[in-house]
Amino acid sequence: MDTQSKYFRLRRGDIAYFKFIIESYEGMAVVRTQDPREAIVELMVAPGWDKDLEEILEGLGKEILIEPII
Repeated sequence: MDTQSKYFRLRRGDIAYFKFIIESYEGMAVVRTQDPREAIVELMVAPGWDKDLEEILEGLGKEILIEPII
């Protein structure tokens, strides 16, 4: 399976919540913390989930800070 990686900066206290929400969508993505001090996470997104992920991130962005890293 070819996953696509996306990187985001969060608040450190939001990492567990972010991971819980994203991984609750079975098979969509896996969250890995790249740098716990800087609160940078990697999302490894499964093929075909891009649109759904964008909608989820938009909703989550109303609750917590999610800063894309390009």
